[in-house]
Amino acid sequence: MITDRQRFERAIALFDAANGEDPRQETGPDGERHPRELLYSRRMTEMLERYAPEAPEAVKLAVRAQHIQRWKSARESYPMDRNGYLQWRTNLYKFHADTAGRLMQEAGYDDATIERVKKAVGKRGLKVNPETQMLEDVTSLVFIEYYMLEFVQQKPDYSEEKWLDIVRKTWKKMSAEAHAFALSGKLGLPAPLVPLITKAVTGA
Repeated sequence: MITDRQRFERAIALFDAANGEDPRQETGPDGERHPRELLYSRRMTEMLERYAPEAPEAVKLAVRAQHIQRWKSARESYPMDRNGYLQWRTNLYKFHADTAGRLMQEAGYDDATIERVKKAVGKRGLKVNPETQMLEDVTSLVFIEYYMLEFVQQKPDYSEEKWLDIVRKTWKKMSAEAHAFALSGKLGLPAPLVPLITKAVTGA
């Protein structure tokens, strides 16, 4: 009989194999090139271990599947307006949740656990479902530490006010516990953005 640990490791391996198909490459901390979503999913797991090491198994699975095979649903395949963006995001959440659920079923998980993971990955119950909120916290922390500076560099035409708004919207998604973690020195804030982040969250 398969043990709980074996089942968990099987699901993680399936998630990683799926993300390992990403044709886009990104340089990791080892200086090597890795599939972008595989690197992202590992950063999500590492952040969860720093932020909430006692997180339930469903959350550990959800953070690993957060962006699973994201490249298969391109933003450009939807109208390039606000409605198109919202439609893309809604369908993307469902795609990630369904993909994670299918692979978890293959790994031998029960329907109840699969539904918990799908609810978190599908961003259902934010602010009321603790597991969805914990996933959102980790997502925001990973964005700040690893991707915010890259995003800023890609948008040189954005004004300071627009960036303050983006930071505040990210901050608003996070729980009080995530706020405390981000400001505790445990999060690697991108040095060039520290003044902007400080201004956004404190008004100073």
